Amino acid sequence: MSTIATPTAVASARSPGRIAAVTKALREAPLLAVVILGGLSLAAIFANLIAPYDPTLPLKDAPMFAPPFWMEGGSLAMPLGTDFQGRDILSRLIFGARVSLIVGLMGTVVAGSIGTALGILAGYVGGWVDQIIMRVTDAWLALPAIVFAIFLAAMVGPSMWNIIVILGAVYWTRYARVIRGEVLTLREREFVKLAEIAGASKWRVIKRHILPNVLNTATVLASLTVGVVIIAEASLSFLGVGVPPPQPAWGLMLSEARSTLMAGQWWLTVFPGLCIALIVLATQLFGDWLRVRLDPQMRNL
Repeated sequence: MSTIATPTAVASARSPGRIAAVTKALREAPLLAVVILGGLSLAAIFANLIAPYDPTLPLKDAPMFAPPFWMEGGSLAMPLGTDFQGRDILSRLIFGARVSLIVGLMGTVVAGSIGTALGILAGYVGGWVDQIIMRVTDAWLALPAIVFAIFLAAMVGPSMWNIIVILGAVYWTRYARVIRGEVLTLREREFVKLAEIAGASKWRVIKRHILPNVLNTATVLASLTVGVVIIAEASLSFLGVGVPPPQPAWGLMLSEARSTLMAGQWWLTVFPGLCIALIVLATQLFGDWLRVRLDPQMRNL
């Protein structure tokens, strides 16, 4: 007796396969990148529960410039020491992870959305639309990224969400150029030509045939852009036009501690600098792995 496969049964059958595929992909991912990104993500999500103190307030009866616990004068109550206002360094690093990840991820989403949309539009529509978008892209690329970001931040004012929009507006160009080049190839493929001959509108062709085929490229670009955006945010905060104090941000912590580096309070700069280096290293390792995994030609090498 034959049975009819219902949509629910089909979905149930596919679920274990998808879970197995995700599990296998995570096992193949670089361990160092997964550990660093996983740890920092958990710290950012549960910062309110993990951080021992309020990162914006000085500790009661705590000395300023208290060293880490393994140094003379240090205490386990403040394991990484305190800053020039007597605030707990560990708590500020934990909440700084939240700021860096939010800015890195959201800034990448903004840049990727703008750049991918304009790249698809320029590559598929062509003509004067392509010329205008590409000339604007070329002009945008001619501007130094950090200098342009400082200019925009000085105009709109420092805040975390302003920085997200600014960095998205600065880094969309790399998406636009790469995606446009891929769309120029895709629009000559048979399945796109057949869809056009069948009477599909341009919007439908873009939605059903162009966009799904450029998502892998956009995803790889996004994974490699997160680290760049995090460094840019730290640079802006270091220069005083990024995340405003007393909100904890790793770049701001470096800026506040630069005058104390030669005075012996090395922990004020080493710990936030190490956090920035680790998260950028992890995102670049993960991005390289994702690029190989999503590219069939490189995966078969």
